[in-house]
Amino acid sequence: MAEQTARPDIPAGEAYATAAPSTALAARTEGPTPGRGDGAGPRPRSAPGETSPAPKEPKPDSAVVRDALGVGTAVGLSGFAFGVTAAGSGLTLLQTCALSLLVFTGASQFALVGAIAAGGNPLAAAAGAFFLGVRNAFYGLRLSQLLALPRFVRPLAAHWVIDETTAVALAQPTRRSARLGFTVTGLTLYVLWNLTTLLGALGAEAIGDTEAWGIDAAGPAVFLALLAPMLRTATERAVAGLAVLLGLGFLPVLPAGVPVLVAALAAPAVLWLKGRAIGDGASGGGSTRDGARGGGSTRDGAGRTKKEQRKERER
Repeated sequence: MAEQTARPDIPAGEAYATAAPSTALAARTEGPTPGRGDGAGPRPRSAPGETSPAPKEPKPDSAVVRDALGVGTAVGLSGFAFGVTAAGSGLTLLQTCALSLLVFTGASQFALVGAIAAGGNPLAAAAGAFFLGVRNAFYGLRLSQLLALPRFVRPLAAHWVIDETTAVALAQPTRRSARLGFTVTGLTLYVLWNLTTLLGALGAEAIGDTEAWGIDAAGPAVFLALLAPMLRTATERAVAGLAVLLGLGFLPVLPAGVPVLVAALAAPAVLWLKGRAIGDGASGGGSTRDGARGGGSTRDGAGRTKKEQRKERER
């Protein structure tokens, strides 16, 4: 940085006050202070009203497996409900099992057989199921970075990218535990879902109305239980709250699957508003600093203020 040259017309204290803002700005932009030794540069600061989340500690493998088995078992039992619903909508045993084996995303499967059972066009039913399954593509973008699986494994792992496996993987503190949680959840859920689908389709008449059992509520309940502890900051909670409002608000007026996509707009909307708030605060602070600098520029060559100059003229 170029050295400050002393000006005889400005007292030393005022010269320091004038140079201090630019010196502080340079210190923030030039990186780590020489001799600091960490090379980390400026430390990130949290936005106003938010606290930085505490660093995560490693999680024992036994705890990861326990949680993954719990999620996989609870949600896997919902396959009974799908098997019964699919059989009641007129699908054959082979068609029902093929949906669980090849599609393997419960919400889309229920949307498809529900539309068919209501007498809808199969193409329209498939379109609704497709829209509902698009969210898995967004999950895949995040999990590809988190898991960093080998290329030859990714096509197989992509088949298990669903709500529950994503939630379990994202809840883990390390990549190793995320891979373990994803694998155990996916394997448990895939096996149980297909097994209970088969049993549900075979015993549809004996099982009766699955809504009375409440099995269909297991999936959403588990997903919400996994999601809630992850909302640590005010921004994350605002995104979740707005997503709920958008999803529920558009549910009665949009086709199945579309409200979920609309709810995804909550994240960019909240981040945009947060960016504007931070930008307005920064510009307000800048105008205050500019005013302070402007106050220093009202002195004349002899270092007198305007008030002192007026008194001199009155004399």
